[in-house]
Amino acid sequence: MEPSRTRSLQKLLNSLLSFSSSSRFSQNAPFLRRPFQTLPPPPSPLYSHGDRRFLRSISSLLLLPHHPSTSLRYFSSVSPRPEIESREEEGEKKKPPSPSLSDDESYRDRLLEIHHEKQSRFVPVKAYFLSTSIDLRSLQSQNAFNVIPPNSRATNYVVLRYYDVKGDPHELEAGFVNESHCHYMIVFQYGSVVLFNVSDHEADGYLKIVEKHASGLLPEMRKDDYAVVEKPTLETWMQGGLDYIVLKNLSIDGIRTIGSVLGQSIALDYYIRQVDGMVAEFTDINRGMEKTGTFTMKRKKLFQLVGKANTTLADVILKLGLFERSDIAWKNANYAQIWEYLRDEYELTQRFGNLDFKLKFVEHNIRFLQEILQNRKSDFLEWLIIILISVEILISVYNIAQDQL
Repeated sequence: MEPSRTRSLQKLLNSLLSFSSSSRFSQNAPFLRRPFQTLPPPPSPLYSHGDRRFLRSISSLLLLPHHPSTSLRYFSSVSPRPEIESREEEGEKKKPPSPSLSDDESYRDRLLEIHHEKQSRFVPVKAYFLSTSIDLRSLQSQNAFNVIPPNSRATNYVVLRYYDVKGDPHELEAGFVNESHCHYMIVFQYGSVVLFNVSDHEADGYLKIVEKHASGLLPEMRKDDYAVVEKPTLETWMQGGLDYIVLKNLSIDGIRTIGSVLGQSIALDYYIRQVDGMVAEFTDINRGMEKTGTFTMKRKKLFQLVGKANTTLADVILKLGLFERSDIAWKNANYAQIWEYLRDEYELTQRFGNLDFKLKFVEHNIRFLQEILQNRKSDFLEWLIIILISVEILISVYNIAQDQL
């Protein structure tokens, strides 16, 4: 009888273990109200009431509840199969990390920057000084279709606009012209030309238009490069940079304001070089005087230097209008800000101060050399008078000697 009870108890334990391993419980599984519903009741004649208590004690060791307050989850202490755990871990590892808030903000900022860059427009600017005078009336008469009417009393420059029909030939017919296909040229009476939105290989064609009406063409043309960036999304009206300026909107008045400063700057550079040449020439004269004690400059050459110095000073002050504020800057504070910024950027006031100092040096040397030439002339006249008096004395002595004989 004892071996049969042992076998029946073993079968019962095996059935319990097989049921517990086949059921897939997890920590988040719902409560099972009848976990032993599928288990058949053991035959009563095989074991007695004492054996039942023994069986309950063993089953209580095997079927411990997972949560102390829940009496219905009997098999929560049984661990799941290892392959299920590995699959769940792999699934958690394969889940892509959720983007953080900072990544989203940086991504949106980058998209905004790209969008703003697409809205910006780069406009190259080139300034030339090709002659000492340009006839604006003849230029306007031969290019009347391209002349933009002036909005101020300024008469020392002309603004011309040219359309690039290669971009879209139908724009002129439709009456709508894209600004990116427009080229602007500002011509100043004192010899400067400023080009907007013109490439290097196209600049010669525009300069040839001006050369037909220019006088006193220079053997070596001066050039300066600049740039304007039009950015409608700019928070302020303007923002300066190294050899460029960022504007919220580039209008005709803005082109006039920028062109006036660039034209003055490139012309002032030419006159500074002219004065530097005069300073170098007087320096050589002074060094020669230091070695020999005299100088061999002719009066005509000195007078030419005097005229050149006076003409340079008059052209800088009167023709360039270096200290005259533009009418657009007087009327609009935004364009006044651009005008003042560019004047500070190109150091027009400081450069004119250096030019004025060099001219004073030239004038001082001219005055000194004029005094020397004047003294030299006085000495010549004195010696001439002495010679004449001596000749007269000799003639008188000769006459007296003849009378005595």
